[in-house]
Amino acid sequence: MPGRRMLIAGVKPDAWRVFEHGLSRVAEMLIRLKLFVILLLTTLALVGGMYGFMRWSLEDGFSRFVEKRQDERIENFVEALRDCYIRHEGWQLLREDRRHWLELLWYANHKQEPPPDFMMLAVQDDPGWPPKQLPGYGYGSNPGHFELRVMLLDAERRPILARSELVEKADLRPIELDDRTLGFLALLPGKPLAQPLELQYFDQQSRAFILVGLIMVLLSAGLASALAYWLGKPLNSIAGVVRQLAAGNYQPRLAVQSRDELGRLAADINQLAQTLEQTEQSRRQWVADISHELRTPLSILRAELEALQDGIRPLHPEAVDLLLNDVLRLNRLTDDLYQLALSDQNALTYRCSHVEPLGLLSTLLQTLKADFAQKTIRLEQARPWPNRAWVLADPDRLTQLFRNLLTNSLNYTDAGGCLKIGGRLESGRLWIEFADSAPAVSNQDFARIFERFYRVEGSRSRNHGGAGLGLALCQTIVEAHGGSICAGPSDLGGLKISVGLPLVQSHHY
Repeated sequence: MPGRRMLIAGVKPDAWRVFEHGLSRVAEMLIRLKLFVILLLTTLALVGGMYGFMRWSLEDGFSRFVEKRQDERIENFVEALRDCYIRHEGWQLLREDRRHWLELLWYANHKQEPPPDFMMLAVQDDPGWPPKQLPGYGYGSNPGHFELRVMLLDAERRPILARSELVEKADLRPIELDDRTLGFLALLPGKPLAQPLELQYFDQQSRAFILVGLIMVLLSAGLASALAYWLGKPLNSIAGVVRQLAAGNYQPRLAVQSRDELGRLAADINQLAQTLEQTEQSRRQWVADISHELRTPLSILRAELEALQDGIRPLHPEAVDLLLNDVLRLNRLTDDLYQLALSDQNALTYRCSHVEPLGLLSTLLQTLKADFAQKTIRLEQARPWPNRAWVLADPDRLTQLFRNLLTNSLNYTDAGGCLKIGGRLESGRLWIEFADSAPAVSNQDFARIFERFYRVEGSRSRNHGGAGLGLALCQTIVEAHGGSICAGPSDLGGLKISVGLPLVQSHHY
């Protein structure tokens, strides 16, 4: 082990880099190799299956052809035996002179004179047929030889040119004339023998199949290699972009050059990169906004405290009230951040029960009535007003929702303006609308007004002291109750926010 550690420690960093680069190249080529092997094996299996099927089909067809030709030989021989019986008025000639049997047997199938070695069977001492001892022509020495597998029986199935011990194994074919059985041709079992030209044709076809199969395998190997490269190239590009995304670089994008699965994957990765880039920008903006929102009141607090400490500003109730307002602003900011953080972690608790939101809203309006009156903002209630609309919700969270919406109108509506609150029942939901007067909100701000730290420019700005978290928290509360919230222009010239909460289907009190 020590020697091994020394060996590893002694390897130069350049060598390690080369080794790691080699491993990375193997990993990159692995997908191409897999694709190539899979496609090649698939082609081999198809070619092998096709060759096996073609070989079986050829062998089966060839066997059927040989058997059919054997049946034709049998029919020809039966016809020749019938003619012989008619000409010689019986089987006596064949029984007495075997030469006629051999000539008839050979000519009926080969249409030529029999060879001398075959005619030698006519002078042997063995009277039975087929012969037993003669080399090359003895029964069993060549079971495919048609001439050595046929025997002749008379009408009573007695041997004429046959062996009694083989008759039971033979297949009998009747020799008939005018509905009269003249005898039987007995065929011993054996595989039909193919001719040399037929065997040569069969071998040629087999070699042709093998050659075609090899050509197809080579062609498929080239196509598999090209297809593996064609599929592997975009995968390598995708892997490169994914590695850059994992390293924190969200700028690279993939070229979408097709509409197939790879093209859709590239488009999805581009969408992922764009989402990550936007998320990173939002995170940075989030940190910057939080830093700014915390730094501003802290700077004011520090300046006021230093002024009090240096005696520049006297310590009187107005100074303490100013410090308290900054502390309360910090407290609201940190509380909103805490609530949003709990919401992001799905840890924001809700104790739901059957509540009447309009009753909660009326109570809250009475609490804030003095604040609206101080700023000379008129409160109006639209008519008709729904009666006892019940929803399943957390009353504390609904109160927080309504307080944020009312406070938003209180802070941003110009003095002498108006806030009109309406309620209606529609499509199984209770809709509550908060419409205030000037200043107005531009159309491009409606889509982003519920984003965190987003504030409308112009009259509705941070000069009113808001941090841009109130409406984001409102959206979180509404969506947690299965409702919806949206913003739009108000008929009074300002902003209208609509909140929809699902009604309880049935509730009795």
